[in-house]
Amino acid sequence: MDIEKLARKDVQALTPYMSARRLGGSGDVWLNANESPFNNEYTINGAGLNRYSTCQPEELIRAYAEYAGVRPEQVLTSRGADESIELLVRTFCETGEDSILFCPPTYGMYSISAETAGVARKTVPLTDEWQLNLPEIEKNLDTVKLVFVCSPNNPTGNLIDRNDIEALLEMTAGRALVVMDEAYIDFCPEASTVDLLVRYPNLAILRTLSKAFALAGLRCGFTLANQQIIQLMQKVIAPYPVPVPVTEIACQALNEAGLARMKYQVLDLNANRAYLQAGLSMLPGVEVFDGYGNYLLVKFPDAELLFTALWDNGIILRRSPIEGCIRISVGNREECEKTLTFIRQQLA
Repeated sequence: MDIEKLARKDVQALTPYMSARRLGGSGDVWLNANESPFNNEYTINGAGLNRYSTCQPEELIRAYAEYAGVRPEQVLTSRGADESIELLVRTFCETGEDSILFCPPTYGMYSISAETAGVARKTVPLTDEWQLNLPEIEKNLDTVKLVFVCSPNNPTGNLIDRNDIEALLEMTAGRALVVMDEAYIDFCPEASTVDLLVRYPNLAILRTLSKAFALAGLRCGFTLANQQIIQLMQKVIAPYPVPVPVTEIACQALNEAGLARMKYQVLDLNANRAYLQAGLSMLPGVEVFDGYGNYLLVKFPDAELLFTALWDNGIILRRSPIEGCIRISVGNREECEKTLTFIRQQLA
């Protein structure tokens, strides 16, 4: 019996998202997954593990709402922002009828989440300046229920123009939700769209503790939206999405001391990003694009040759879908220095 034939046709044909861990590698410098280099310590009580967790732990919701500057009823927590993407697709898109729209080059999980749910995908590529192509988006809104926009965008690192975001929200009012993926916004909080929630009921914002909070292994994310969107998503979410230890650690990360530590580490990473950008920009034939997250997109004369040399020498970076480019996560200063030194030697 061929078990694969029992699977949905969409799943049979699916190419899974190739995360950094799936791609593997072997080395001592890991700058391929936009993780934080800081390994912060937390304490876990461990009490009550014989009981199921609360679906939406009040203390965690309250803590993140205070940090984000919204009301608790505007917050939903989930297993990373990736689960939020899936929840939005399952909540708002009818299989075989509705579509999502996203603007490549951008994060690959928007497409995967829709495909696994049997929801059609429309793409409107970013402009040459990596900004929204609003006229083309408007032409393609038929059947679209969700428009995903990532800012800072992964993998390009740039911010999406604020006026264009507002124009998109106006354009989609009453027709679709605009989902702003702000996974990297803690590195540039002034660029957040959270203040637009009071004006646009069709706005949803994705957040995570994986990046600036150095908790990629915790799998804790958030959706910020108006109360009606949150209530609808709560109908779809799994019964116990937040393990008790996750709540304990996340609340510690969001207390006064945790927030102070995060902000200090963000300053350190932003300084290391500037160091990498300055050093790489001085190399012949290298183009470094402005980045606002904890990573940089860099164009090299022979990116594949360089990537392979780095990989073979234990410096694990990330191939980019953009021709000639490599994405480099920002690590600690030692990791950045080692990476820059190796690249200098290869290009000499």
